[in-house]
Amino acid sequence: MSKPTLQRRPLVKKILEGADDNLLVLAGLGSANWDITNAGDRPLNMPLWGAMGATVAMGLGLALAQPTKRVLVITGDGDMLMGMGSLATVATQQPDNLAICVLDNEKFGETGNQATHTSPRNNGPTESGAGTDFSLIARGCGIADSGIVRDQSEVAQLVKDLRTKAGPVFRVVKVMVEKLDFVMPPQDGAHLKDRFRQALLGRP
Repeated sequence: MSKPTLQRRPLVKKILEGADDNLLVLAGLGSANWDITNAGDRPLNMPLWGAMGATVAMGLGLALAQPTKRVLVITGDGDMLMGMGSLATVATQQPDNLAICVLDNEKFGETGNQATHTSPRNNGPTESGAGTDFSLIARGCGIADSGIVRDQSEVAQLVKDLRTKAGPVFRVVKVMVEKLDFVMPPQDGAHLKDRFRQALLGRP
């Protein structure tokens, strides 16, 4: 399997381009947080600090609570590995306003770039020729619209699917391993929660 050529920061910027008040974005801790912030901090972005494995579950809850909004979860392979059980609940609920994008560089970026389970160096070959295949797991849970994106030629369709296609939509995007500068969102969790809530619901 050839090495990924997609860069996460330009990709996330493209996915979030022109985001309006209809798009609610949750990002998994670590690199996904820096990615969405690099694309432009906004009140309807909810970067998670210290909530590894919870991103998809929180996105599901938000999608069910706000059925007229588009909910986009952007997270990494490490976070998704910890929260795989949430995919079964997404499949059970079938929210048509939820899209999940897993940026998979096959590394635990927050703890030293150890290989994750999605790396073929850790596992024998699966049907896809790699390690753990999230798209097969999601499909097995009952999320029919699941797939893997590897090439620049697929990005335009990826953006369209994540932003507008009836869900649940699940995409794994194989991205390069890169050493990138931190682009920090606010680090006060209470502030982030209140900012998001007020932008979505208005002030009490």
